[in-house]
Amino acid sequence: MKSIINIKVKNKEKNLRIDILLSNLDKKLSRSRVKSLILDHKLKINNNIVTDPSKKMKLDDEIYFEISEPKKETLQPFKYPLEIIYEDDDLIVINKSAGIAMHPGPGNYDNTIVNALINYVGNNLSNVGNELRPGIVHRIDKDTSGLVVVAKNNISHENLSKQFSDHSITRIYQTLVWGKIRPQNGKIETFIARSSKNRQMMEVSSKKGKKAITNYKTLEVFENKKIPTFSFVECKLETGRTHQIRVHLSYKGNNILGDKKYKKKFKKIVNIDSDLKESLTNFDRQFLHAKTIGFNHPKNNEKVQFSSKLPTNLEQILKKLRKIK
Repeated sequence: MKSIINIKVKNKEKNLRIDILLSNLDKKLSRSRVKSLILDHKLKINNNIVTDPSKKMKLDDEIYFEISEPKKETLQPFKYPLEIIYEDDDLIVINKSAGIAMHPGPGNYDNTIVNALINYVGNNLSNVGNELRPGIVHRIDKDTSGLVVVAKNNISHENLSKQFSDHSITRIYQTLVWGKIRPQNGKIETFIARSSKNRQMMEVSSKKGKKAITNYKTLEVFENKKIPTFSFVECKLETGRTHQIRVHLSYKGNNILGDKKYKKKFKKIVNIDSDLKESLTNFDRQFLHAKTIGFNHPKNNEKVQFSSKLPTNLEQILKKLRKIK
């Protein structure tokens, strides 16, 4: 079942962003849902398909917008053991393992966190966003582990989305990077934009993109003749841009161990400890873990915060470094 918005832009609506205009016209439509439909080619302006949610309207522009129902039934359940940290009628906090994607996408529509959630709670997930992402308020990368919050209903989704948009969510990550960061504690504040060379990557930009702020502090430094220099670092996000920590630390010259996209060649150490060398050679993920997440509960507005331990494979790397150190 679908509905249609077919209007001509009035004087009071000119210069409005199209996503704001459409969400104002139908109060049941969130901006994230409008954006998802626009990206899915459901919008025509003056009979031309438009895929830019931020496009500003002109007087007498003719808008044709098709609102289709979310296609949850096309998503298949996936029997996967979710580690539930907290759950109530409004949300679920899960501790995601590395190696599994958050939601379906090209090449993988069945073996994701979304499919696992459908297997766990059926259709009891929000549907205000992308049709293939029910419940998903925010994401962490496939090869990153740690805490994510999932919305069970649209009210919770909208509330949590606004907190993310307002940058009021507490998010703390732990990571192991090559080398020593200078200074050892500080703030990285830049713009982050999509890479002009590789559309799957992001990059620091001086002019374009979105503002990104990462606060970091060095927890430990590992350095001697038998090991490469590593730093165990904690990052607290003020913003949440795509690949933000990975891009910011790479920008500082301190790439994350195991990061296949933002990697850098480091000099080989001839006398490296053999046990450590084997662990580093066989390390098949990036050393990045979403340790803490905190937010105001969407129902009662009370502050809640959750933390998780480093996964065993990450903790073992640290133990070996500490032992050699």
